[in-house]
Amino acid sequence: MKLEAGMIAAIEEAKAGLAEGGIPIGSALVKDGKIIARGRNKRVQEDNPILHGEMDCLFNAGRVGSYKNTVIYSTLMPCYMCAGTIVQFKIPKVIVGESKTFAGARDFMESHGVEVIDLNNTECIEMMESFINQSPELWNEDIGEL
Repeated sequence: MKLEAGMIAAIEEAKAGLAEGGIPIGSALVKDGKIIARGRNKRVQEDNPILHGEMDCLFNAGRVGSYKNTVIYSTLMPCYMCAGTIVQFKIPKVIVGESKTFAGARDFMESHGVEVIDLNNTECIEMMESFINQSPELWNEDIGEL
């Protein structure tokens, strides 16, 4: 299956984060069919506990007005913090690379009317499984399981 540009950008961001010594989770925001922002988990790089991939992406987008015609892509199912922001901004659709390594807050988003599509993408799964195996302490810190 050919990936959409938003997911390709999210994967590129995840790889960039990993190369910087961070957690490989990337995100992209698409509005009216065009990528308007990209971001990646920068908790390690910027010593910021809330700078998850989706949060960095939305920060990079700046003020966009209405999110009605947006889709947010993430390599991993959003956590409750990021899902809360997605719900708050009324982003109608989330496309994720995978939820095998982290179930996240799918039910929460769907209960608030967000359409969630899980691609179950092999590249995203393998990237996270490899990271979790190599850096379990950092991963557990990221998901609040230390």
